[in-house]
Amino acid sequence: MSTPIKPLADRVVAVREEAQTKTASGLYLPDTAKEKPVVAKVVAVGPDVAGVNVNDRIVYKDYSTTELKIDGTEYLIVKEEDILATV
Repeated sequence: MSTPIKPLADRVVAVREEAQTKTASGLYLPDTAKEKPVVAKVVAVGPDVAGVNVNDRIVYKDYSTTELKIDGTEYLIVKEEDILATV
């Protein structure tokens, strides 16, 4: 996947994964009950990023991202220090 955003320094560009629409027991969730997922797929990494690669799935701090919408796709720009783990 090619991205129109080229991250600088220690930034990572990712696309948020879709929220779960069904519980483990099979119940469907209404839109108002869904939480924003904190897991995203990395589509680009800056030159100073060491521990994350393109196509990794990451868990990040929810309120420390910059959201940007280009051509109908919502991108997240996350600092490397705000990435908590890879999945």
